[in-house]
Amino acid sequence: MSTPFDITHVRADFPILDQSVKGQPLVYLDNAATAQNPSAVLAATSEYYRTYNSNIHRGTHHLSQVATERYEEARQIVANYLNVTPEETIFTSGTTDSINTVATIIGLSGKITSADTILLSNLEHHSNIVPWQMLAERTGAQIRVIPVLEDGTLDQEIYATLLDESVKLVAFTHVSNAFGTINPVKDMIAKAQAVGALTLLDGAQSAPHGALDLRDLNCDFYAFSGHKVYAPTGIGVLYGRRELLEELPPYKGGGEMIKEVSFEKTTYNDLPFKYEAGTPNIEGAIALASAITYLTQFSKEEVNAHEYKLIQKGAEAVSSIPGATLYGPSDRIASLSFAIDGIHHFDLGTLLDQMGVAVRTGHHCCQPLMSRFNITGTTRASFAFYNTMEDVERFASSLERAVSMLK
Repeated sequence: MSTPFDITHVRADFPILDQSVKGQPLVYLDNAATAQNPSAVLAATSEYYRTYNSNIHRGTHHLSQVATERYEEARQIVANYLNVTPEETIFTSGTTDSINTVATIIGLSGKITSADTILLSNLEHHSNIVPWQMLAERTGAQIRVIPVLEDGTLDQEIYATLLDESVKLVAFTHVSNAFGTINPVKDMIAKAQAVGALTLLDGAQSAPHGALDLRDLNCDFYAFSGHKVYAPTGIGVLYGRRELLEELPPYKGGGEMIKEVSFEKTTYNDLPFKYEAGTPNIEGAIALASAITYLTQFSKEEVNAHEYKLIQKGAEAVSSIPGATLYGPSDRIASLSFAIDGIHHFDLGTLLDQMGVAVRTGHHCCQPLMSRFNITGTTRASFAFYNTMEDVERFASSLERAVSMLK
């Protein structure tokens, strides 16, 4: 049974929000970059270091056994959140690490050659561009790009024409970090798989918005970061389809990822340990599970409805500013990206900070997308479920004041 969603109670669970910045109550609207941690996550982190800090697996002593149990319980919680198996759930340091892992092991496997194509989209974060460029440089493969339409959505007609038998992998974002665009990923995955291509979904911006059914989406790989899902930085997840992970080689060698080692030959461990060389971020995994447990106590529908109201109200506020341009479709999620004629985004962000409003400015690690719209960057306000309508009102009034000062 879900816990009723009460914004007052939720807000109280995030102590960092109860502070002043530059003499003003903090309005934190940089959640697409990093979300804050609820008290339950802070307590889980503290408990780990205070009571059972120890290395995991193979330890015979009590602390090691407790740490191992909590770590593997965390894996099960994450797997349940994604509707996959623990064996398919690999802990990494974040989305970037997860995508690099896939790019590297696919390259090592020989599945990508000079005759092949890697298909990306113009909405991608650099973390879902550069690893594939590096793979293409190593293999001679070609990269093609799905273009973005004026409304910030992907051109699905051109996507269909780009898919041919040379395409061996399609990597695209579930939700754009820059524009908040929600891609029709299930349909895109099905079309890619129809030509025999593998699919990787960047879930950094979709994972924070409620449990996902990766079995239903049917992607081959999915990556996300803990710090977007109300957990600490330095922990992330890679989901990989079991038969693929069993077939593909590891790329990091060391402890834990082995069964037997001799100078003549090494036998690799079973999943998921095959891809977790070395001492992992034990506390991070446990904290991530705590964050997911906290988030999933609430009705996904209630949380999403609250977030929708926030971003719609924010969009109305931006649209009322003379000379404002909003980027992305009207049914965007979480991120509100905009520009004001004659005002540089850095100047606007700096003034908003002076008023206690935290936003992000720049290209948001999406330089190709910014180039597509002939801009150097935007101001981005991104919302989380702990934000309030009062936050939006403060954002609106501060934005109006900042624009009047800069015009």
